[in-house]
Amino acid sequence: MTKQIDQSFRDTIGTIDSKSAKRNVIHPKKPVGKFYNYRTWLSWGLLAIFVLLPLLKVNGNQFLLFNVIDRQFIIFGYPFFPQDFHIFAIAIGISVVAIILFTVIFGRIYCGWLCPQTIFMEMVFRKIEYAIEGDRTQQIKLEKQAWNVEKIRKKGLKWFIFALVSFIITNIMLTYVIGTDTLIQYIKDGIEIHLKTFIILLVFTTIFYFIFAWFREQVCIIVCPYGRLQGVLLDNNSINVSYDFIRGEGSEGRGKYRKNTDRTTTGLGDCVDCKQCVLVCPTGIDIRNGTQLECINCTACIDACDAMMERVGFKKGLIGYKTENDIEKGEKFNFGKRHWFYIFVLTILSTLLVGLLIFRGNVETIILRLPGQMFATEGNQVKNIYTYKVINKSQVTLDDISFKVLSHKGSIQYIGNEHFNIKKQEQAEGTLFIYINKDLLKSRKDKIKIGVYSNEKLIEEVSTNFPGPMVID
Repeated sequence: MTKQIDQSFRDTIGTIDSKSAKRNVIHPKKPVGKFYNYRTWLSWGLLAIFVLLPLLKVNGNQFLLFNVIDRQFIIFGYPFFPQDFHIFAIAIGISVVAIILFTVIFGRIYCGWLCPQTIFMEMVFRKIEYAIEGDRTQQIKLEKQAWNVEKIRKKGLKWFIFALVSFIITNIMLTYVIGTDTLIQYIKDGIEIHLKTFIILLVFTTIFYFIFAWFREQVCIIVCPYGRLQGVLLDNNSINVSYDFIRGEGSEGRGKYRKNTDRTTTGLGDCVDCKQCVLVCPTGIDIRNGTQLECINCTACIDACDAMMERVGFKKGLIGYKTENDIEKGEKFNFGKRHWFYIFVLTILSTLLVGLLIFRGNVETIILRLPGQMFATEGNQVKNIYTYKVINKSQVTLDDISFKVLSHKGSIQYIGNEHFNIKKQEQAEGTLFIYINKDLLKSRKDKIKIGVYSNEKLIEEVSTNFPGPMVID
């Protein structure tokens, strides 16, 4: 009979001492192994993309820009405007469904391999810490020793580099908001001219420093809600970083490794209780206790366990990417109804997004009646006042913009310039009067169609309401 696992560990989290209720600082052992190498290479690639993307331009536009302040968004070199919010909403919906689908299938693979928090923490700040303070044993020893020259030198150097890296990360992130060219210009202008921006930069640098120097794994455990979704999204068919408790516990539980001992005869499982999987865990959990919200699927425990299994001559894979059904019943992963449902929804949303992007026009015009204004009559003419906004989403300047009434015989009087130009990715606003003979109106509120022209070429049609006097047959 398999040994029952004590579930009391679920009453607390690994980063809090259950007796003193104080912070239990985690000093994970430096991971070594195949998966750690894969994660390192992937992380370096993602960090390179993070740094280089703001420098990449398409058609003169920064490849990615999310300027919330000026409501200017550029994605893959193409500008988007607040009027394209529905496209953003669908894109966010696709992201949510995709994350749900990947979680249902692969567990928290996003957290361990792609999450910025994990990449910065484990592949940047933690590596700096290992280089300066040493591995787990040296770090713990340094924490316990008195503040002498060595401790001040190592801690001071680490904190200085942490602050410098946090400042660099914040500057790079700022380029995604205001643009690389703008940031370079701000630097040339000097701090005193852009003091407000510099203060904001320091505030976010402090936040980053606080997260990666002190708060660390608490972000994943306490702040991030994603881990708590596991209870809803994961099932026995989800591929997760899991401990093979059938093989590891045997009939008599775990046991220390001893040479020339037949564990099959004694009933001991393959787990030699070396606790290497616990020592390398960045959130301080014991993966052998089962699925836990603190686990970020970083695979450090897989590498540590495989190394120990190889050392004692046992088969690797005691901890690995497995499903509960695979461990208990030997059933491999298979697609179920829930997976196909998420795939169907993802396909529909993706098709809708592609369609909207394909048919998204280069010009968007909004013509609305001026609020609070009634129609007026001048002889046989009915007059209404409108405001217009023309947004140029294209990569060229639109010259000689003008309007014409298409659905009715009428005329337009501009307040200001009758013809104007709109530079690329800019917009023009103004006011105009529309005149229509009242004999041509069929109701108190006719729908009229207006054409937008550039160099006498029709580039868009837009509809609006045209109120008038009551029509008596």
